[in-house]
Amino acid sequence: MPDAHAAFDALCQHARKTSLVESIESSLCWDERCMLPSKAGEHRTEQIAYLAGVVHQRMTDPRVAEWLAVLVDSDLAVDPHSDAGTTIRQLKREFDKQTKLPQELVEQLSRVSVKGQRCWAEARKNNDFAAFAPLLTQIVDLTKQKAECYGYTDHIYDALLDDYEPLETTASVEKLLTELREELVPLVQKIAEGSRQPNLEILTREYPVKQQRQVVTEAAKRIGFDFSRGRLDETDHPFCTDIGPDDCRITTRYNVNDFGDGFFSVMHEAGHGMYQQGLRTEQFGLPPGSAVSLAIHESQSRLWENLVGRAASFWQHFYPVVQQAFPAALGDVDVEDFVFAINDVRPSLIRTDADEVTYNLHIITRFELEQDLLTGVLDVADLPEAWNAKYEQMLGIRPDSDANGVLQDVHWSGAAIGYFSTYTLGNLHAAQLFEQARIDLGDLDAQFAKGEFAPLLTWLREKIHKPGQCYTAAELAQKVTGKPLSCEPLVRHLKTRFGDLYGIS
Repeated sequence: MPDAHAAFDALCQHARKTSLVESIESSLCWDERCMLPSKAGEHRTEQIAYLAGVVHQRMTDPRVAEWLAVLVDSDLAVDPHSDAGTTIRQLKREFDKQTKLPQELVEQLSRVSVKGQRCWAEARKNNDFAAFAPLLTQIVDLTKQKAECYGYTDHIYDALLDDYEPLETTASVEKLLTELREELVPLVQKIAEGSRQPNLEILTREYPVKQQRQVVTEAAKRIGFDFSRGRLDETDHPFCTDIGPDDCRITTRYNVNDFGDGFFSVMHEAGHGMYQQGLRTEQFGLPPGSAVSLAIHESQSRLWENLVGRAASFWQHFYPVVQQAFPAALGDVDVEDFVFAINDVRPSLIRTDADEVTYNLHIITRFELEQDLLTGVLDVADLPEAWNAKYEQMLGIRPDSDANGVLQDVHWSGAAIGYFSTYTLGNLHAAQLFEQARIDLGDLDAQFAKGEFAPLLTWLREKIHKPGQCYTAAELAQKVTGKPLSCEPLVRHLKTRFGDLYGIS
């Protein structure tokens, strides 16, 4: 039996090599969604399924159990928030979860998720849910099997939520979402009755894609995304993936008649990317060098996309760049009118295009539908009608097609069931962190107006990025802000920003 230090070194070396395999898998997944020839999908499916199996084998290697047996009660584990303590705690947690999953199930899920994403993209393009339904049925069934393997006490959704938001519970999330919904519904109504309304025609003028690429790249650079350690590409559904300590890939899509589609997607994904770039490179492959949770990850993207990127002070700085790039579209538009347009609030069909106020109603819809799918209350075949009914109930609008309804998101096609609620949790964390940053850093709006984004990014690096997984999401919120996560900061932000814009109290 090795001593604790030898066991720790062996465990870390093993984990780092596992992360190398995962990074190869991430490279293939990025390529599959950005560059892969249309007929190469079947081979890519087998490649990714094989690597998923290799990762699972490494994570469940019996030697990991032996090393952990030496370490869990050693001096190295005494401080659970130290780098060593975090590594031991988190790798044991992951080992305990992974050993509950059969190798065959892991490979099946990987295989069907790759197929599912290709099938979904085609079905969405053709507005053909029936073509996607058989694969989605497989995905839901396999995901249920995964949840049963993990085990749960109160709700099957808990088992899957834990993959994305460790130690969070369905009941806790439901409480937060219910409280938020009670604030949002009347706020949406007040805004609809506001004394002022924006001119949305501004944003649907012609915005040539070549200039859009230049503008979004410049915006990402200015807020702090490091292009020497990352790149920006195009895809059908924007995402960010981390391939290595100096290789972060972000993506977007462009619409010549929708300025916000490409621009705010890049601000969002750059936020994710700057989190990845802010993690400690010397801890890559280990828990202290890994993101805490998807909610914390989402807090970074939503903070830069909305709290910074839609602020009037940001556009005091950046509007001249955009106006110069698009003189025909924006030459006659005042910055105040532009800012009002990009902050338009109204119920809409597409989640990724939704405004700050209604966005979380989209998430609540998905959160409820996911639970119904997992518990058998809802069959996959009935999902489109259930989706449409929820939208009518939640937002007062009904999708005009499945492409603009149940087929709009990539997540379920990739077996990411249990993921959606982390978006709203991320919004809550973002608002709470931003409120604290204002206290710690002073007048952020004055800084943004001068193009000074480094103080905020540096603050986030120290408070959120560098700790890695040394604290849970809940612990991090308490440590940084002195309070548990709540809806109140987000509600305050929304009432202030949109009260001023729409002339409501």
